Amino acid sequence: MCGIVGILLADETSHANQLIFDALTALQHRGQDAAGITTCSNGRFFARKDNGLVKDVFQAKDMLLLTGPVGIGHCRYPTAGTSSCTEAQPLYTNYPFGISLAHNGNLTNVEELRRAVMSEGRHCNTDSDSELLLNVFAEELGRARGRALGPEDIFHAVTHVLRRCVGGYAVVAMVNGHGLVAFRDRWGIRPLCFGTRASPGDGGGTDYTVASESVVMDMVGFDLVRDVAPGECIFIPLAAGAAAATAACGTAALRAAAAPRHLYTRQCSDAAVLSPCLFEYVYFARPDSILDGAPVYEARLEMGVALAQRILATRDAAEIDVVIPIPDTARTSAVQCAYALNRPYREGFIKNRYIARTFIMPGQAARKKTVRLKLNTIRSEFRGKNVLLVDDSIVRGTTSMELVQMARDAGARKVFFSSAAPPVRHPNVYGIDIPTKTELVAHGRTEEEIAQWLGADWVCYQDLAELEQAVRRANPRLQGFDSSCFSGLYVTGDITEAYLSELHAARNDLALARKRADSVAAVSISSHTRCDDDGVNGGIVTTTADSGSEGGTSP
Repeated sequence: MCGIVGILLADETSHANQLIFDALTALQHRGQDAAGITTCSNGRFFARKDNGLVKDVFQAKDMLLLTGPVGIGHCRYPTAGTSSCTEAQPLYTNYPFGISLAHNGNLTNVEELRRAVMSEGRHCNTDSDSELLLNVFAEELGRARGRALGPEDIFHAVTHVLRRCVGGYAVVAMVNGHGLVAFRDRWGIRPLCFGTRASPGDGGGTDYTVASESVVMDMVGFDLVRDVAPGECIFIPLAAGAAAATAACGTAALRAAAAPRHLYTRQCSDAAVLSPCLFEYVYFARPDSILDGAPVYEARLEMGVALAQRILATRDAAEIDVVIPIPDTARTSAVQCAYALNRPYREGFIKNRYIARTFIMPGQAARKKTVRLKLNTIRSEFRGKNVLLVDDSIVRGTTSMELVQMARDAGARKVFFSSAAPPVRHPNVYGIDIPTKTELVAHGRTEEEIAQWLGADWVCYQDLAELEQAVRRANPRLQGFDSSCFSGLYVTGDITEAYLSELHAARNDLALARKRADSVAAVSISSHTRCDDDGVNGGIVTTTADSGSEGGTSP
C-alpha cells in the first residue's frame, strides 16, 4: 500500500513540483517509509527520492532541481523488497523512450515475471516487483520504437502488461517526450482516480492529475472526474505531442473522456471485474476520500451502525458505560456505534500526532514499542467504568493488547473490545503488510480465545457480509470486493498454500529484519550521481541528502 500521483500541466513554462509535493503530503498516510518525485523538462528527467517522510525528503534545494510541467510522485510503504532507498520510487529506465514509473500494490507472479524479464535480456537491480513491472512495460512499449508513439501503442503495451502481470496494482508513468500514462489492474484492487482543472496559465488548456485517492484533487485544487476503471488505461499526451497523438490514434476503439481535452482512455482487459480492497475502506484511505464512488466517511458511519447491531445481537447495551474510539481511523465508526447503542461517546485516548501509523511500521518490536508513545489515556473517562473500545480492525493484536492494558491501568472496571472489521485470519498478497497467518491474532482462535489473549472481558467483531453491505450503502453499484484477508478468497485465482508458505518465508518479520540490515549495508557507500542515456531519450538527475546519494536505476 503506497501513494502515487501524476500531474501534467498545460502551460509548458510552469512546474509541477509543488503540486506533486502537496499531493504526496495528502497521501502521506499511505506510506511513511520513503518518498520520491520525478519530473520531466526539455527531454530530461529530474528525480529526488530517499527514505523518510515527504516533508523531510524534499528541501528547497531539491525542489529547485525538479523542473518541468509534468511529473510523478510516490510515498512508499514496503511489503515486497526491502526498505532500502535504492527501492524508493519512482523507478527509471532509459529504454525505449525513457520511462519513469511509480506503482502501488503487489504482483503475485513475481518469479515467473523475473524469469521472463531475464530471458528478454533485461536486468533487475532490486528485489522490488515495481522494477519488474517497469521492465515489462518498457519491453512491451519497446515494440513501438522506431515510429511515432501514439495512444494505440500505449494501449497495446498496457494490454500486454495486464495479461502478464497478475496481482493488485495501480500505476502512473511518464514516457519521455510523449506524456503521462496511468492504469489499474483488471480487478481494480488498488485505488486510482483522476481529475482536471482549467489551466491558470495565459494559454488556457486543461491540467490533469492522477492519484491514489480523491483527497488529492481537493488539496491541489482539481475537480475529481472519476475513478480509473479496472483494466483501464489513461494516456495524456504532452502539449507538443497532442496533435501527433490525435493523428496517430485514429477514431476506432478510442474514446475521449467527457470533460478533458486530449485525454485518451481504453479498456485494456477483456476480463475486468471491479473488486476493490475492503481494507481500504476500513483503515487505509482517508475519510475525506471517495473510492470507486463510495465516500469513505459514509462507509465508516455505516460500519459503526452494523457493529452496534452485531453487539446488540449478543450483549445488553446497559453493560456499557461509555464508548471510546481508538484514534484516528476508528472515530467515524465509533461515534455512530455509540449513537446506535444509545451510550455516551467520549475521547479517552489522546494521540501524539508526531508518531507514525503503527500498523505500517516495519517489524513487530517497533510496532509494540510505539503504542504507548503514540497514545495516552484521559483517566477520568476510564475510572470505574465499563468501557467499550472501538477500533477499525484487529490485525496482529499488538496494539489492541496494549490498549486494553492501558484502559485497565487508567482504572476501567471492565474493558470490552470491538472491531469495525471482521477477524483478519489470512495473509494479504495485494499490497498490504499481512504476509503470514502466524502473525495474526485471529488465526486459529475463537472470539473468546482472542479476548483472553488481549486481556479483554469480551471481544466483538464485525460480520463480513455486513461490512460489505456497509460499503455498498455508500455506493450501491459496488458488487464485489477483495476481502481476502477476512475470507481467504483471492480474486486473482492464482494463490495457493505453497505460494503463501513461500510468502511467509520471505516476508515474516524476522526475514524482513534481515533484509533491512542487508539493505543498510548495501547503501553505505554512495555519491552524487548523474545518469544520462544515449542523448536521444533524455536522462535522469538524482539528488540526495548531504550524507550521500544514489543514482537512478536503468534496468
